[in-house]
Amino acid sequence: MDTFLREDFRHFQSITTRWHDNDLYGHVNNVVYYSYFDSAVNTYLIESGGLDIHQGNVIAYVVSSSCDYFASIAFPEPIEVGLAVSKLGNSSVHYSLGIFKAGEPQACAAGRFVHVFVERASHRPVPIPQALRAALSELLC
Repeated sequence: MDTFLREDFRHFQSITTRWHDNDLYGHVNNVVYYSYFDSAVNTYLIESGGLDIHQGNVIAYVVSSSCDYFASIAFPEPIEVGLAVSKLGNSSVHYSLGIFKAGEPQACAAGRFVHVFVERASHRPVPIPQALRAALSELLC
């Protein structure tokens, strides 16, 4: 994904920025973007794919992530995280994410994030369960 425009994403998750997200420079600190990514992805997996983060046999681990920054955001701006899936493997999924000011066409930041699905007890990779695979397939770009 090169342009990081709103139409590049298949799903949007609203996020409320918080007072403590801002750093001394008056904008959201770079590390906070990763928590936005994690919250948006996991909300989608729970609500659309039925992921049971508390008692399910399968959970997802982040094994890789990165972020590029284009424009700053700050509390109390409402933001939206755009989600798309760039690769859906047997036990892993590669996400493309964009941080947008509410309603804006151009992303303020673009991220990449890889989840590996594992069996909770053994922490060993397992095939993505069918309900989660179906939900993730809807995000393929």
